Amino acid sequence: MNLFDVYSLYDIEPVAGKGSHVFTEDGTDYLDLYGGHAVISIGHAHPRYVEAISRQAGRLGFYSNSVVNSLQTELAEKLGKASGYDDYSLFLCNSGAEANENALKLASFATGRKKVLAFSKAFHGRTSGAVASTDNPAIQAPFNKTDNVVFVPINDIEATRKALSSDEFAAVIIEGIQGVSGIHEPTPEFMRFLVKVCKMTGTLLILDEIQSGYGRTGKFFAHQHSGIHPDIITCAKGIANGFPMGAVLISPEIEAKKGMLGTTFGGNHLACAAAIAVLDVMEEERLVENAAEVGEYLISELRKIPRVKEVRGRGLMIGMEVEGFTGSELRKKLLFGHHIFTGGAGQLTVRLLPALSLSKAEADQFLNEFKEAIR
Repeated sequence: MNLFDVYSLYDIEPVAGKGSHVFTEDGTDYLDLYGGHAVISIGHAHPRYVEAISRQAGRLGFYSNSVVNSLQTELAEKLGKASGYDDYSLFLCNSGAEANENALKLASFATGRKKVLAFSKAFHGRTSGAVASTDNPAIQAPFNKTDNVVFVPINDIEATRKALSSDEFAAVIIEGIQGVSGIHEPTPEFMRFLVKVCKMTGTLLILDEIQSGYGRTGKFFAHQHSGIHPDIITCAKGIANGFPMGAVLISPEIEAKKGMLGTTFGGNHLACAAAIAVLDVMEEERLVENAAEVGEYLISELRKIPRVKEVRGRGLMIGMEVEGFTGSELRKKLLFGHHIFTGGAGQLTVRLLPALSLSKAEADQFLNEFKEAIR
């Protein structure tokens, strides 16, 4: 049986990792500034994380949601405290796309409406409703195409106001920072406008924090830079440091009835043990603060480098464009010539999404290698 070709693969196989580094079988050390699509939040093979999931695997790896699982309660309490949303309720699932799927479904249940307002260049996942709300026709099968999703440009208040002039919309869905399209941030003014217009029209505001959440931008969620409170928040990626997991945080103002949402694997014992360990490490090692400090340093230093045309982002969610290089050319040059993993977005942007534990010394290592690569 042949494997389905999911992405264009680099001819490199990491077999081990530690912190912000991964290693191939021959011992070659690569600095990982991508974390497998922003998934590695506390670093590879963190001993606290390894111990937690190993201990849980030796006790009970899985049982379905037909029984009590006190680990879910513990996770909900810790996540509520860490995020500042302790009055919200928590639905656990298995991925970011699944989190967005359930958020959209819940908004439709709660409002009785069908339509969704999304934004140009958005990416929300590859399941049915999530991909329909993603602004990329290339990944939408005929089955996914619908008139129920309307796209407007991000930060365009007038276009958004005009689109929401009817009472047909169940939800507005927006990323805390658009990641896949190249690190594009909604302004605080636009975010506050969305809260206001959604309240006026009875539309629910869904904040997709799958890539931008969990401390990546220097606050627990990126939308907290704007001082707003959405109705529904989705997260995944860094929530369990590589163990598949997603979550939906639901405002107490939404009447989410039993049976509206369901899952077999979501919130299983191993996933919860992993997610609890992540929150413990984030608190004990002050990783949200570290992401803010090291990220600010990285962004500042990158902007000083000749040929760097633009640097966008917050914390350790950074996009940059470099004169004379496409994003793919620069990523390959950094990977094969300088042993540094980075990510891409569109034709020109290189994305940096390292572990929140990235040190200033590792940031300097990258900066030195980066300067050499573009020299």
